[in-house]
Amino acid sequence: MQHLNSLKSQITKYQSIIKELAETSELLSILETENDETMYPDISRMLEKIEDKISEMDLQLKLSGEFDKNGAIVSIHSGAGGTEACDWADMLLRLYLRWAERKNFKIEIVDSLAGDEAGIKSITFIVKGEYAYGYLKSEIGVHRLVRISPFDANKRRHTSFASVDVIPEIEDDIEIKIDESDLRIDTYRAGGHGGQYLQKTDSAVRITHNPTGIVVQSQNERSQFKNKVTAMKLLKAKLYELEQEKKRAKVEKHYDEKGSIAWGSQIRSYVFMPYQMVKDHRTGFETGNVQKIMDGDIDKFIHAYLSQKTKKTP
Repeated sequence: MQHLNSLKSQITKYQSIIKELAETSELLSILETENDETMYPDISRMLEKIEDKISEMDLQLKLSGEFDKNGAIVSIHSGAGGTEACDWADMLLRLYLRWAERKNFKIEIVDSLAGDEAGIKSITFIVKGEYAYGYLKSEIGVHRLVRISPFDANKRRHTSFASVDVIPEIEDDIEIKIDESDLRIDTYRAGGHGGQYLQKTDSAVRITHNPTGIVVQSQNERSQFKNKVTAMKLLKAKLYELEQEKKRAKVEKHYDEKGSIAWGSQIRSYVFMPYQMVKDHRTGFETGNVQKIMDGDIDKFIHAYLSQKTKKTP
C-alpha cells in the first residue's frame, strides 16, 4: 500500500503538470490573438510554478538508491572553535528545520547536547518524509562558516566548522540481527535545551553495541520504553550502514561522502563577510543570496550535487 500510494502521488504530480501546461498554452494563444500585455505577469508566474514542479520531478528521478525514498537520520556536530562552532551548528539545525518545513516533512528530535554558552555541541534528529534521505545525503560532510563573530567584542572575522552526517531511516521490516548480549543499556536523566528541543524526562536511554563500539541514545520521549525503541532504531540503521560500507569496501568502492568528513576538507562554504556567498566545492554551484540559503532554500545545491553524481554513474 505504501508503494502504491507513492506511485499514485507521482502520477498525480505528472497529471497536474500536464494540465497546467495545457492551461498556460491556452492563455498564450489568447495573448497572441488579443495582444493583452496585462496577461504577461500571470503567464510568467504560471511558467515559473510549472518549472519548479518539473525540476522537483527531475530531482526525484535522480534518486534511485535503495533507500533514497526513506526518511533520514541527521546528526550535526560542532567542530573546533568553542562557542563559535556551537552557534554555527545551531544555525545549520535551523537551516535544515526550515528546509524540512518547506517540504512538509516531520522532524523528530532524538538527542541534543547544548553548548556551554550558546548553540549546540551536537544534535540528532529524524526527518520523516518521502525521499528525505535521497535529498539530504548531499549534505554529508563538513560545512564552513566565515563571518564577523557576534561573540567577539573586537568584531573580528572568525571561521567555524560543523559536520553533518546523514543515514537512512531503516524500517522495521529490514532484517538486522542484534544479539542482546552484545548490548549495554544505560538509563539516565535527560537534559539539554529544555522546551525548545527536548522535554525533560527521567527515562533517557543510551545503548552501546560492544562489538562495534557504536553508541546511540534517545531522551525525547517521556517513556523509557519508547526511548529504547527509538535508540534501537538508530542502532539498527547504523549497523546496516556499517554493513553497507563493508560491502562497498569488498568491491573497492569507497564511500566518498563519509571519507570527506574531516576538518579542513569542507564540502561547502558559507561566507558572510567580507562578501556574501555560499559555494559548494564539489559541484562549483554558488549563490550570493546567503539569507535565502540560511532560511532553508538549498534545493538548487541538492539538485547540482545529484546531477553531478548521476553523470558520474556509469
